[in-house]
Amino acid sequence: MQLIIRNASVLNGNGELERKHITVVGGVIERITAADQEPVTVPGEGTREIDAAGKLVTPGFIDMHVHLREPGFEHKETIESGARSAAKGGFTTIACMPNTRPVTDSPEVVSLVLEKAKEAGLVHVLPYAAITKNELGRELTDFSALKAAGAIGFTDDGVGVQNAQMMKDAMNRAASMGMPVIAHCEDNSLVEGAPVAEGEFAKRHGLKGIPNESEAIHVGRDILLAEATGVHYHVCHVSTEQSIRLIRQAKEIGINVTAEICPHHLILSEEDIPRLDANWKMNPPLRSKRDVEACIKALEDGTIDIVVTDHAPHSAEEKAKGMQLAPFGIVGFETAFPLLYTKFVAEGHWTLEMLVQRMTADPARVFGLEAGRLEPGAPADLTIVDLDLEKEVNPEEFASKGRNTPFTGWKLKGWPVATIVDGKLIWKEQL
Repeated sequence: MQLIIRNASVLNGNGELERKHITVVGGVIERITAADQEPVTVPGEGTREIDAAGKLVTPGFIDMHVHLREPGFEHKETIESGARSAAKGGFTTIACMPNTRPVTDSPEVVSLVLEKAKEAGLVHVLPYAAITKNELGRELTDFSALKAAGAIGFTDDGVGVQNAQMMKDAMNRAASMGMPVIAHCEDNSLVEGAPVAEGEFAKRHGLKGIPNESEAIHVGRDILLAEATGVHYHVCHVSTEQSIRLIRQAKEIGINVTAEICPHHLILSEEDIPRLDANWKMNPPLRSKRDVEACIKALEDGTIDIVVTDHAPHSAEEKAKGMQLAPFGIVGFETAFPLLYTKFVAEGHWTLEMLVQRMTADPARVFGLEAGRLEPGAPADLTIVDLDLEKEVNPEEFASKGRNTPFTGWKLKGWPVATIVDGKLIWKEQL
């Protein structure tokens, strides 16, 4: 079966939009031709056509930090429901964190995740494995066995590795295998019992605050360890000015460090939290306006390499426990691109090319993936976006089991309307 996407608006090498026909055969982009020419087809193949007139077609979005909750927390999300939500958000490749139950710290659990993803038959799911057994920070996992089972990197996301020697040993082991270490940076001694960032909101409501240095201390420590070991060190969900300063300096002297950021840390500050509503509780927490400005600049200048969602679904009952007791996290798949397009591209702060690159080519580069390209010979993982479509965020329409978002009711433009994986149309809305 071949797929022809007619009249697609495609970004060219100069960041301009051109109308093209895209021919897909066998899950691979076969040809891209000018829209004033009839697309070339392969004789004898069955053909499906999509008319993408007036719509943007990009490489499929890539999200390298997500929580699919399965195994163990299927009431929050399953691999299938999470993959469906990702597809609805335009993502074709996602990388899931190991803080499941059981923790993804054995080849058996890695294999389970991959099998569940295969059964779902939706997006590509790439599992991370834990750095330490049960994410307890006491004993390293079997990195070689986990890599052989299909893990793409090592992280104890959800908790920071508190012991520096343990982290150095992990980096040495990962470096010897050519694998990355992905770090949730948080010094537990500075954050215990705190639900929000230090700031006016915490003071106003009598809450203990999470200080910026709780993140930056681990970033600084790990950069030094990465320099000593030569590992590819990737910083999760950066949120502070101090962390950015350290990452920028590390890159300037050639340390192999990369970093990611979430849409909510680019758009919201702790001053935006309207009330004691746990849908505004995430980790890292919403920081100051100064931190937000530093994060935006860092993504623009490449200090921060990629955008991720940190998609973290929870049940309504869990989030109803209030700001102090509810779990950290918000969902992110289905709002990520519209949020960033509306806030930054539509308002003229960023180019469309930059946003697309941070969500496609850059994550592929950082993690060495065969994805993120729209060119002949590339995998036919594609996202179709209606840049003019405007609608309100309605959690009841999410494909995710999670409804926990602070963006309810926001009016956004630039919604994905179709997602193609391996040349197959796996989700569509308006085509």
